Amino acid sequence: MTDTNQSSGFFTELKRELKQIWRATAAGYSGMGVSVRNHLRHWRKVQLDYIVMPIGGSLPQRAAPPRSFIERQLPLPAAPLSMEELNGRLRAVADAENVKGVVFVFQGFSTGIATIQDFRQSVSRLQAAGKAVMVYTPYMDLRHYYAAAAADKIFVPPSANFDFLGLRAEATFFKDALKQIGVEVDVVQISPFKTAYDGAQHNTMTPEHRAQIDWLLDDQFDILTADLAQDRHMSQEQFKTCIDNAPHTAESALAVGLVDAIAYEDELALLLADVGAHVDQAKSDAVDSENMSAELIPPVKSVEPKTVGDDEQMIQGAEVEALEQPKAKLKSWDQAYALLLEKRRRQTRKYIGVIALEGLIIMGQSQRPPIDLPIPFIGGAAAGEQTLVRLLRQAETMDDMAALIFYVNSGGGLALASDLIGREIERLNKKKPVLAYMGDMAASGGYYVAAPAEHIMCQPLTTTGSIGVIMARPSTRDLYAKLNVNRTQIKRGQHADLYSDHAPMSETERQIFWDSVMDSYHKFKRVVANGRSLPFEELDTICEGRVWTGRQALAHKLVDSHGDFSAAINKAAQMADLSLDANEEIRVVNIYAHRDGHVMPETFEAAKDIGRILSREWVKELNSRPLWLLPSDLNLY
Repeated sequence: MTDTNQSSGFFTELKRELKQIWRATAAGYSGMGVSVRNHLRHWRKVQLDYIVMPIGGSLPQRAAPPRSFIERQLPLPAAPLSMEELNGRLRAVADAENVKGVVFVFQGFSTGIATIQDFRQSVSRLQAAGKAVMVYTPYMDLRHYYAAAAADKIFVPPSANFDFLGLRAEATFFKDALKQIGVEVDVVQISPFKTAYDGAQHNTMTPEHRAQIDWLLDDQFDILTADLAQDRHMSQEQFKTCIDNAPHTAESALAVGLVDAIAYEDELALLLADVGAHVDQAKSDAVDSENMSAELIPPVKSVEPKTVGDDEQMIQGAEVEALEQPKAKLKSWDQAYALLLEKRRRQTRKYIGVIALEGLIIMGQSQRPPIDLPIPFIGGAAAGEQTLVRLLRQAETMDDMAALIFYVNSGGGLALASDLIGREIERLNKKKPVLAYMGDMAASGGYYVAAPAEHIMCQPLTTTGSIGVIMARPSTRDLYAKLNVNRTQIKRGQHADLYSDHAPMSETERQIFWDSVMDSYHKFKRVVANGRSLPFEELDTICEGRVWTGRQALAHKLVDSHGDFSAAINKAAQMADLSLDANEEIRVVNIYAHRDGHVMPETFEAAKDIGRILSREWVKELNSRPLWLLPSDLNLY
């Protein structure tokens, strides 16, 4: 037994040494390659003005896992551009001395507003590196304008309209409609603030539901208008007036300073010929000027329409003038990437791992359809407890992983699945620091799985909280009667039909469900109290299903900080005591599910648990252990 262990230890150490030698050799060759490529580019005097980057779609935070061989043979749409890939491109642009900046061409966002905040911070980092950022957008609704306003200049086509009209929430109530077809829904909720099934159990909005929507809209509107007013060098009240007077045509938007120029995309090369110099001057004069918008843009010297056939010489002269106009050098990313000057960087031996939980939290394996269907509970990704548990247990064994970022973008799901995943976060956090990073939404079960992490980060516009439990059971008895369908059931056991839709809940059944909801809620609160170091007895005022913006969550101590994913990487490195020099960058590794089978957990705090038993402290802590045994119908949304 001892010889075997010594042999295993020897080979493990040898493997580690060989890996370090290989990494050092690869770093050396990589640095040499950077030097050679930069020398050739200097010799060729490659100088670029702007790199054109079309951007739109769902803009997921992390790149999708590599497609299988079979998926690659299918005519599937290309994977969407992720924030991870976009940040890699923008870092390369920031490093390159031979490019002025970037022109983003918006092609329709379908992502959440917190992800737009991530995009805005990526733009800010690029600007801090001295690069100009321009946006051309035919869309000017909330998401697109909020993204565009972070740029130095906004260009729109003449037919565009400013359609940021404010914020609006709508709830649909269909209790009576369901009753007409013979369906009733019994709901058991921890409080009226847990509103997931309000549409099925009420005919109108409850006071608690309305109050919750009010505080969410108030905070979201304040964050958005404050940011946009600062972007456009207005007061917040001035910008709110622009919204109240909307919609605006492109011309009126230009007149009030919402955009900087009106042009078609094919005119950008002319328009950007010397706008870079104006942007640089504007930045240096920012202290002295409160409004630097349309007057900083030189007019487009486009050829005016002439009468054909009357004066051929005049037409030829105009064409020559157009040809002689200076044009900015615009290249697509594919054309420009090989021409950019590079900075030599080494990657750390230790890395930050990333595991993503996205979509509805379910029992079983994660599901990610190659084509997202906009159908609730069917379309989109689903985070399976078996997949996440396996990944987190694998992460425990990764010696070179210094810390883990647990990315959560979920509105919740099954209580049991959430608890099993949260348990693995708690286990892993004892060995390596875990930072939970919230996407557009991390609420209810999505908050539960994040709570045991050492640090929680989100954006001010992330939707989070909803710490509460709710369940619903429909009754189709009257529907079957309307259809003249006779259902007959035979059962053994007093409550064998507890989850059946055969009839509305009896008082006894409602009490059973209420007891289950209360038990789950107390365990949920215990997880929050332990993870966030908050007094258990004082949690109800911020829990009971209440939903918060990320800014409100920070005020309530439900999260620790705000930032984008790059900030999360830096914070995780700090938590792991990774020291970096100027020429070193943190290695970040996405951990995907690529193998089946069960991964056994290591013993969790064995010595500490034995100590508790011997000291009889286990009796006091019995209730703090999350030991949920819940039916699959009991959900956290």
